[in-house]
Amino acid sequence: MAFILGLDTGGTFTDAAIINSENGALVAKAKAPTTREDLSIGLGEAIHSVIDQLAQDQRQSLKQVCLSTTLATNAVVEGMGGRIGLVMIGFAETSLSKNNLGNSLGQDPVAFVTGGHKTDGKPQAPLDMAALEAFADQYGKDISAIAIAGHFATRNPEHEIAARDLLRKKTGCPITCSHELSSELGGPKRALTALLNARLIDLLDRQINATNDIITSSGINAELMVVKGDGSLINQHLARIRPVETILSGPAASISGAAHLAGVADAIISDIGGTTTDITIMSNGTPRLSPKGATIGGWSTMVEAADIRTGGLGGDSEVNLMDRGIKGGVTLGPRRAIPISSLAQQYPHIHTLLDEQLDNPIPSATDARFVVPVFSGEPPEWLTRSEYRMALECQKAGVASIAELAETRLAMGAIDRLVARGLVLISAFTPTDAVHILDQFNAFDKSAAEKAGKLMARQRSGSGKPQAENIQLFAQMVLDRLAIQSSLALIDAVNAHDHNSHAMSDKNPVLVHMIEGALQPSSATMITTRIRFHRPLIALGASAACYYPAIAKVLDAELIVPEDADVAGAIGAAVGSIRQSVRVTITQPSDGTFRVHLIKGPADFTDLELALDHAEYVVREDAKTKAKVAGGHSIEVISKRKIDRIDLGGDKTMFLEAVVSATASALVQ
Repeated sequence: MAFILGLDTGGTFTDAAIINSENGALVAKAKAPTTREDLSIGLGEAIHSVIDQLAQDQRQSLKQVCLSTTLATNAVVEGMGGRIGLVMIGFAETSLSKNNLGNSLGQDPVAFVTGGHKTDGKPQAPLDMAALEAFADQYGKDISAIAIAGHFATRNPEHEIAARDLLRKKTGCPITCSHELSSELGGPKRALTALLNARLIDLLDRQINATNDIITSSGINAELMVVKGDGSLINQHLARIRPVETILSGPAASISGAAHLAGVADAIISDIGGTTTDITIMSNGTPRLSPKGATIGGWSTMVEAADIRTGGLGGDSEVNLMDRGIKGGVTLGPRRAIPISSLAQQYPHIHTLLDEQLDNPIPSATDARFVVPVFSGEPPEWLTRSEYRMALECQKAGVASIAELAETRLAMGAIDRLVARGLVLISAFTPTDAVHILDQFNAFDKSAAEKAGKLMARQRSGSGKPQAENIQLFAQMVLDRLAIQSSLALIDAVNAHDHNSHAMSDKNPVLVHMIEGALQPSSATMITTRIRFHRPLIALGASAACYYPAIAKVLDAELIVPEDADVAGAIGAAVGSIRQSVRVTITQPSDGTFRVHLIKGPADFTDLELALDHAEYVVREDAKTKAKVAGGHSIEVISKRKIDRIDLGGDKTMFLEAVVSATASALVQ
C-alpha cells in the first residue's frame, strides 16, 4: 500500500491530506495558518500534523508529495512579485498599450530592441546585440529576472534564444523566453505571460525550497510534484523555471478535489479562499480548458489552464469604506489583508494599539489598519528613495499601526508600493473578522475583531452619519457585500459558459438591485424577481459553510458543501497525474512550400502530407519527452491534426494553415 501527501498552500490556510493511492480514500487531513512571512512555518505545521496521524510503518509508505499553491495566482491578482526587466525584440513602444502589458510592467525597466521575425519566420531585421549589452549593463544588478518576447518568435525563436544566451551570461539572472511558454501568436499577450513568469520565479522558488526542507526534516523520502493550472502535475525542477504554469493550480486542484469528494458530474464550483474566489463550470466530471488561456485578476495570459474565473474576493479581502455616498457602505478587495483577529492572536500588543485608537474621539481613516514587514536584512537597492526610507521605518517599527508610519499621502503611497512588492503586508478588517463578531467562526481573537469593528462602524459616511449603529450591523453589512459580490461573480461565470458573454454583472444596476432584494427582501417593494441556477453549487474552502448558504439562497441553487471540502485542494493535488501538450503550426509562405514552425527553427516541405507527418512525429516525441522531464512514466500519447482550408468552389480548396498537436499522459515515477 502506498500513500500520497497532498499539500495546498493558500493565502490564509495551508492544507494537508493523505490519500490511499490504490482506492483514493482519505486517510488523514490537517490545516494550519499560512505564514506568508515564512512559508515553512505554516507548511511544517500542516505536514507534521497530518503525518502524526499515521502509524510509524505507514509513514514509510509515503511515496509522493504533491503541492498545489495559490501563491502565483494571488501574486498576480495583488500585483506582487520581484522587479524584473522586459526585453521586446522587434516591437514598437506602442505595444505596451496592448493587453495591459504596460500596466503590468509598472515602473520596471523595458528595452525595445531591433530584430524579430515576419509571419513566415524570416528575420525582419538583424538582432541588435549592442542594445542588449547596454540593457544588461544598466539594469542587470537591479532586477531579479528577465522576460524576453520576440516579434513572431513562435514562428522562429532564434532571436529570443540569442538574447537569452547573452543576457544570462552578462547578468546571471533567470530568464524567460516567450516561445518556451506558448506557441500562440499575439506578441503583447505572449510578452505579458513571459513577464509574469519572470516575476514569479523567486516567489515559487522560495516556496519549493521551504516545502523540500520540511519534507526532508520530517523523514519523508518522496518525489515533490507541483500542480499546474490545468490540474496536471510537473516535477519541482520544471516548476522552478516555469512558475507561471502554476497560475490557477490552487483552484484546478480544488476542482479535482470537488469532483472526487462530491460525486457530481455537472456542477458550478466556487472555491473561496483568503484572497480569491475561483469559479468554474464542471461538465461530465471535468472542467473545460480555457481556449484563450488563463485570465487572472484582469490579466489575460497564454497559460494553458482550466477555464476558471478568478477574482480578488475572499475571506481575507480588505474591507474599504464608501465614505462619499449618502448611504455609506463597504467594498471588498481585491487586495488581501491579514485579519485583525489573526494578527492580534499572533501579536497581542495589537490590543493596546486598538484601545488607543478607540480612546480617540475623532475617527481616522487609518484606524484598525496595520503594517507587517516581511523582509529581512537590508531593503532591496532597486526601491525608490521614498520606498527605501519607508521600508527601513517599517522594519524598525515592526508590526505597527499605519498612523505611526504614514502621516502623508506620499508616505501612504510608499507603503502601498511596498505591499505590491511583497515586502510588507497590510492588516485590516476583513470578512473573517465579521464572522468572528457574529459567532460564525472562532479560530482567532474575537475581542480584537470586535474592537476593529467598533472603529470601522463609527467611521462617517458622506451624510455625516456612522457607517453602522453597532458592530453586529457592521459585520452583517460586510457579509452582505460578500454575498452580493459573490453572487454577481457566479452569474458572470454562468453567462460566460451559456452565452459566451463577457458582460460584468456589477455594471448592471438592475441586476445588482435584484441581488440586493433577494438578500434583503422588503415588503415596500412592488416587484419581486428571482434567479435560479439549474446546476448544483459546490462550495469549497474553509469558510464556505459560513458564506455560501446566503449566496445559494440568493441564486436559488442547490448547495453542496462536501465533507472534507475544507481540504479539497490538498485532495485534488494528491489525485493528480502528469499531462503535457505540444502543438506546431504549418503555414504556406509561397505556392508549393509548406513551412513547419518548430522550436528549433522552421522546416520547409514541398508536400503537405510530408509536412504533416513530420510535424506529427515531432510533437509526439516532444510531448513524450516533456512528460518524462515532468517526472512521468507509462506514457501514452494522443495526436491530432487540424487543417484549415478555404472552399473555392468546383471541388477546389486553398490551404490556409494546419495545427498538429499531441498530448502525453503519464503516471508519476
